[in-house]
Amino acid sequence: MIEAIIRASLRQPLVVLLAVGAVVVGGILAILRTPVDAIPDLSDVQVIVYTPFEGQGPRVVEDQVTYPLTTAMLAVPGARDVRGFSNFGYSMVYVLFEDGTDLYWARSRVLEALATARSRLPEGVNPALGPDATGVGWVYMYTLTSDNHDLSELRSMQDWFLRFELMSLPGVAEVASAGGFVRQYQITVDPEKLRA
Repeated sequence: MIEAIIRASLRQPLVVLLAVGAVVVGGILAILRTPVDAIPDLSDVQVIVYTPFEGQGPRVVEDQVTYPLTTAMLAVPGARDVRGFSNFGYSMVYVLFEDGTDLYWARSRVLEALATARSRLPEGVNPALGPDATGVGWVYMYTLTSDNHDLSELRSMQDWFLRFELMSLPGVAEVASAGGFVRQYQITVDPEKLRA
């Protein structure tokens, strides 16, 4: 077989040169048309479900939030893999879909599953879909530290100033805050004084 190809190539050198030229031209055109990306997106289609559960440790978050959400997401059509992570005060569930799945179709299926899973979560816990972004993941992580500010002040600076500045940058899909103390205002009502 190979000997026949070699003999034919020796008898028809012009055809061989034209074939090699066509392959070279095709390769050059392919290189010129290939998009160049600093971080090419080779990731799977994924939908992230983020659920804050303030003041709870990872074990409680796992038992009361991550596990019910993970089991609910296993029933989503087209889901290939479901991964759940529990941390202090929040849960992240990643739902990975089969290749070729449309991202918006996948997000709508996850929203449907979330609607049924909410009844199995503690009261006041509201899961939300992550940003409509690629699965490249966290590109940059930073920490705020200060000798002059406590953790609640640093968290407030993050949530009310730095977050909005970073979100205004092109290409930033989400700025997720974790840690610190979220400042709260609690009002205690005295029913006796309300009657007056």
